[in-house]
Amino acid sequence: MSGAGAPTTRTPVDGRGLRVAIIAGTWHETISEGLIAGARRALDAAGAEHSLVRVPGSFELALAAQAAFAGGADAVVALGVIIRGGTPHFDYVSSATTDGLTRVALDAGRPVGFGVLTLDDEQQGLDRAGLPGSKEDKGAEAADAALRMARVIRDLRG
Repeated sequence: MSGAGAPTTRTPVDGRGLRVAIIAGTWHETISEGLIAGARRALDAAGAEHSLVRVPGSFELALAAQAAFAGGADAVVALGVIIRGGTPHFDYVSSATTDGLTRVALDAGRPVGFGVLTLDDEQQGLDRAGLPGSKEDKGAEAADAALRMARVIRDLRG
């Protein structure tokens, strides 16, 4: 795990007036709940309006993100947990999830904060979930990225 290179100082982002959908898979409940809590903390601190949608797993995040954008969301925070196992399933789900979320963001022209953890083991997820004792808070980071990009896009479009 490396947080090396992460920004050390950032201007707080203003999320007022932004509607954000947090979309989270249900696998690996403890890690998933930590990611959701981190995203909520970041969005609340920024003043963004947000809602939570749960989907069965990470593979389903892209379709739900597409629906959220069709429903008027300004940004999506996609949260999931994919842990490597003994079969190629990990590779297929990780790739499909990443590709799907990228496609949705580009097709919609709106940001998807990528909070999908691709892990070798559960401990790596616990270290990144923003839980007490975690070294990182990837849910908050994904929400922050989504808000910052929503502002960038609004500024670029005038």
